[in-house]
Amino acid sequence: MEATSRWIVITAIAPIAWGTNYYVTHEYLPAGHPLYGAAFRALPAGLLLLGLRPRLPSGSWWWKAPLLGLLNVASFFALIYYAAQLLPTSVASTVMATSPLALMLTAWALVKERPHLPALAGAAAGIAGVCLMLFAGTAGTRLNGVLASVAALVLSSLGYVLAKRWNTGTDVLATTSWQLIAGGLVLLPAALLAEGAPPALDTGAVLGFGYVAVVATALAFAVWFGGLSRLPAATVGLLGLLNPATGVLLGTLVAGESLTYRQLCGLLLVLTGVLLGLPRRGSSPATGGRFRRLGRGAVFGVR
Repeated sequence: MEATSRWIVITAIAPIAWGTNYYVTHEYLPAGHPLYGAAFRALPAGLLLLGLRPRLPSGSWWWKAPLLGLLNVASFFALIYYAAQLLPTSVASTVMATSPLALMLTAWALVKERPHLPALAGAAAGIAGVCLMLFAGTAGTRLNGVLASVAALVLSSLGYVLAKRWNTGTDVLATTSWQLIAGGLVLLPAALLAEGAPPALDTGAVLGFGYVAVVATALAFAVWFGGLSRLPAATVGLLGLLNPATGVLLGTLVAGESLTYRQLCGLLLVLTGVLLGLPRRGSSPATGGRFRRLGRGAVFGVR
């Protein structure tokens, strides 16, 4: 149980780091270049991880890595940016808050991880909390934006569970770097075709992209996939609810936004949902057959 608790804390770094993206992107990164923004985020992060684990794919990973890069990086980043241009942040975030349920159902179908009642109850409480924090009606909602959010949700859930299934005994830092590089190599030509020349970057934008690439992508994706290899998908999905919660708190603490009573109640509901769905002491963290036997060394490829 101690190892499980440690991995819960490590994995929680990812959604917290992703939650800081809202502020950094809004304050420092150039607007109107979503594909370049995604490429500048993915490629440097992948190359950084490849430098830490300098190895090339072998065997089936030559097709698995591009597929996961397409699902988890290129398609996800592009669809999220597209949805953000069409939907109010509250609506897009509320759609993405259903990701724990999507991840649970996908893991049930692909790796036979049956969701338990506490995890389902935690997901319901977390979704209610996100709605309470962010949802303020449907004005400005466009159907194609909602469909883009749903597509991003479904594709990333499939990609995360496939990564969990395929990462058994494989170095997570290496496989994460391959995914990010593959996704970035898809995004870069798409950006050239759709957005023309790259945007000019001032010092703030360079530093912002540095933070997004290193912390919110390289570190976040490495610990996220490490957690997926060691924890039940339901637990990892619930930790994802810390993403919008972090965005709201950061807006209050750094951007000077006011925290309303409704948002405070929503935050408490989100945290209650996360805690409710975590594995209990003495329970077996069912991670789907062969995943249960993985230790710390296997997760990060340390022999």
